Amino acid sequence: MIDPLRGRPELARLRRGVEKESLRVTPTGALALTAHPAALGSALTHPHITTDFSEAQLELITGVHDSAEACIAELDDIHRFVYRHLDEELLWAASMPCILADEADIPVGRYGTSNVGRSKTVYRIGLAHRYGALMQTISGIHYNFSVPDTLWPAVAATRGESLDDETPTRAYFDLIRNFRRRSWLLLYLFGASPAVCKSFVRGGAHGLESFDEGSLYLPDATTLRMGPLGYQSSAQASLHVSYNSLADYGTTIHEALARPWPPYAAIGLKDGRGEYRQLGTGLLQIENEFYGTIRPKRRTRTGERPIAALRDRGVEYVEVRCLDLNPFLRVGIDAHAMRFMDVFLLHCLLAESPPDSPEESERMQANQSAIVERGRAPGLTLLDGGRPRDRTEWAAEILDGCAEVAGAIDDVTGNDLARYAVELQRRKVADPERTPSARILATMRLRRMPFFRFAMNQSVAHQGYFDEHPMRSARAAMFEALTERSFADQARMEANDTETFDAYVARQRLDTDAGAGPV
Repeated sequence: MIDPLRGRPELARLRRGVEKESLRVTPTGALALTAHPAALGSALTHPHITTDFSEAQLELITGVHDSAEACIAELDDIHRFVYRHLDEELLWAASMPCILADEADIPVGRYGTSNVGRSKTVYRIGLAHRYGALMQTISGIHYNFSVPDTLWPAVAATRGESLDDETPTRAYFDLIRNFRRRSWLLLYLFGASPAVCKSFVRGGAHGLESFDEGSLYLPDATTLRMGPLGYQSSAQASLHVSYNSLADYGTTIHEALARPWPPYAAIGLKDGRGEYRQLGTGLLQIENEFYGTIRPKRRTRTGERPIAALRDRGVEYVEVRCLDLNPFLRVGIDAHAMRFMDVFLLHCLLAESPPDSPEESERMQANQSAIVERGRAPGLTLLDGGRPRDRTEWAAEILDGCAEVAGAIDDVTGNDLARYAVELQRRKVADPERTPSARILATMRLRRMPFFRFAMNQSVAHQGYFDEHPMRSARAAMFEALTERSFADQARMEANDTETFDAYVARQRLDTDAGAGPV
């Protein structure tokens, strides 16, 4: 599998970037109700600092890097700049949220008066109507991965095919299918949300056990964020998205965008005052509403729909969306995890990848549910192609394949860092107590503290680190310049709008019906 890639210097230059979400909280751990700090720039146009669902939910974005160390260094710097301007506020260290206000008081992200900015806000209002604002306060890490262009000839050789313009797109869809089959392992290895604050549940049905007066949990849970309490949608569960080709993927997503969904149609497009309640009444308002664990991505041009960008120029990279914030790490992830993600994703790209099916999607969802709720349970079995597989045995098989890829990378870099990243994961498979989820529960038990206090302590510790290691003056000046430029860019967008917002929204819907249709 890996032989045509051995010795290729591009293996030392795999490309990755990170989008890391974090809630801003008060010194008492409550969700900050303040607006996005002006000192951090325009949330619409700043290249590194924006917001996700809420004004209080920062999203910190690195550039694309050809080393894990450089990516972590930039993420560190972005945190340093943010902490310079947070006053007494903290960044919440965990994926599951802090003490929350009433849903109606959670401030939705605001992006100015341009049509693009207004549409981003309306989209978030629509999310609140469809799924509730509480779910949207959950945070995570998105890991973006791509192969250097000059490596594609060797990749084509490993696939036994001639290189052409469609090779990257076909290979990335192979990666995605294999990732979905094996991503349960990432939930086990990196899941870090085995417990939640009772304030998050608000008395609803949850199936969790009481850890103490303030916390709910499951004894063998890994990542409740990826289960029914997190980014799950009963409506989207009816949708089988096929990743067998770009054409199949585009057709499914287009139908979800274009076909009205009765419960969402009942919400209405506007309220009685003429204010938008959502961008559309389909199963999805926009492509990014689909809650997949991985997405095919292509950078979009101004005003371009994501599915249209994929149709016209193919897949550029993949975005992994199933990683929790690790509260033991100051930026939620470290270089060891990044190196393993690179190895895992390259392994998924190179391995044989049969077509998917609705039946397989059901099995993968069952595996995800089992790992979310009982991932560390002794003797846990999963479904591999319809047959039961012991979790530990299957994990060892996947890691053996990863080790072969890691060896090829290390032979080029001249060190053993990729092999070591795989070895760290083997230790977690052999001993579930080494996983972040088990370590969190062990810390809570040892210190007799609820989830809220554990997460608060970690948040304060991370704040202390960045206070003690401030940003260098030259880097600070660069970020201040980016802040000023972002406001100028937003003002330019607002001044250049020539159509009404109603016309803009209507045109976007027409693009869904026509130009962003099946590929």
